[in-house]
Amino acid sequence: MASLHTRILLAATLVLAGFFGVTGLVLDSAYRHSAESALQERLQGYAYALVAVMEPDAGGRVHITNALPIPRLFTPGSGLYGRVLRNDGRRAWISPSAAGLEIPFPQGLRRGERRFQRLDAPGGLRLYSFNIGVSWQEAAGPSGTYTFSVAEAMDALEADIRGFRHTLWGALGMVAAVLLAVQGFILRWGLRPLRQVAAELRAIEAGLKPRLEGRYPRELQALADNLNALVQSEREHLRRFRNALDDLAHSLKTPLAVMRSTVESEASPEALRRVVEEQVARMTRIIEYQLQRGATSGPSAMAAPVALRPVVEKVVQALDKVYADKAIRWHVQVAEGLCFHGDESDLMEVLGNLLDNACKWCRQHITVSARRAAEGLRIIVEDDGPGIAADQVQDLLRRRRRGDDEVPGHGIGLAMVQDIVSAYGGTCSIGTAEDGGARVTVLLP
Repeated sequence: MASLHTRILLAATLVLAGFFGVTGLVLDSAYRHSAESALQERLQGYAYALVAVMEPDAGGRVHITNALPIPRLFTPGSGLYGRVLRNDGRRAWISPSAAGLEIPFPQGLRRGERRFQRLDAPGGLRLYSFNIGVSWQEAAGPSGTYTFSVAEAMDALEADIRGFRHTLWGALGMVAAVLLAVQGFILRWGLRPLRQVAAELRAIEAGLKPRLEGRYPRELQALADNLNALVQSEREHLRRFRNALDDLAHSLKTPLAVMRSTVESEASPEALRRVVEEQVARMTRIIEYQLQRGATSGPSAMAAPVALRPVVEKVVQALDKVYADKAIRWHVQVAEGLCFHGDESDLMEVLGNLLDNACKWCRQHITVSARRAAEGLRIIVEDDGPGIAADQVQDLLRRRRRGDDEVPGHGIGLAMVQDIVSAYGGTCSIGTAEDGGARVTVLLP
């Protein structure tokens, strides 16, 4: 997903583009309308000038009686054309500039009637024209009413409009670019506190800081306080987990003491059996309760990284004493500096169960290896025992399922490993080692 800065800047760009687009269209339309109005007034002035200097003769033609101050009408190719036409269809006068051109001027206008319109002449010539009906007598008929027409080529007008458009859109584009640059600077400045929060969260995730310590705007301070409360809650959760383990150990002392005292007493075998059954049932309930209470902590972005090799060595040393009679040969292939991002208790529980199972089933050799893969931390435990059949894998990953009832255990070791690994979003798989023994692979993101 795009960053907040990019999304806001994109939205601002779209809004500015829409605003300046509409503004440009409105200004363009207004300028065209203004230019056409100016042309209409100019052509109207030319037409009135023609009327002012012309007089009809007895034959119905008109003559220029005074100097006409419009030299373009007398210049061929000037782009300005004039014509006077009697309403009975007879031509009274045409400007020298229109000689040889068939311009479809309107005709038959009534006295005082005005008309401004566009004309298309042969050869692709496009014109604006102003036309007015004139008569020198109040009640003159068609032969005494004339249509004065003046037309100008649209080339000059269109060139003027194109020049205005070029200037307009260039200016609007420059203004939009400046506004976007200012908007980008303002957004970067305004979102700086969010980047600071993200940087501090990364520091907390790496274990470099205990909490958010920066000073933030009022709107973000509540978020920072809530995040700090979340960090504290996570630490409190870990504390309760450790306390639950302490409670479990403490709770088991009483039933163990009862059984010890019963064994040391002179109780009958039947009484001893009854006491043992009662206390075993009690211990089972205690274990189930504490396992539910002390739930797996799971992944924590705020947890400090745990060095893997020291934990492996600690577990190996402990198990070496428990299984001293087997003289196990350990092969530890864990690089220094390899870390697990999670709770050390979870790592200890996973390694303890995996290595304890390997000790129970191996003949003499156990290999522990770990490496950082693209998917996360990969831990592999291999032994040279009889291995695990494929049809037993799913059963062994379920609680209360054991590979062999003759081997001591609660049947929850691999299931507990599966629960912890799943809580971290990882996977636990069981396969066969090269020498035929079991191979358990744990992947922790």
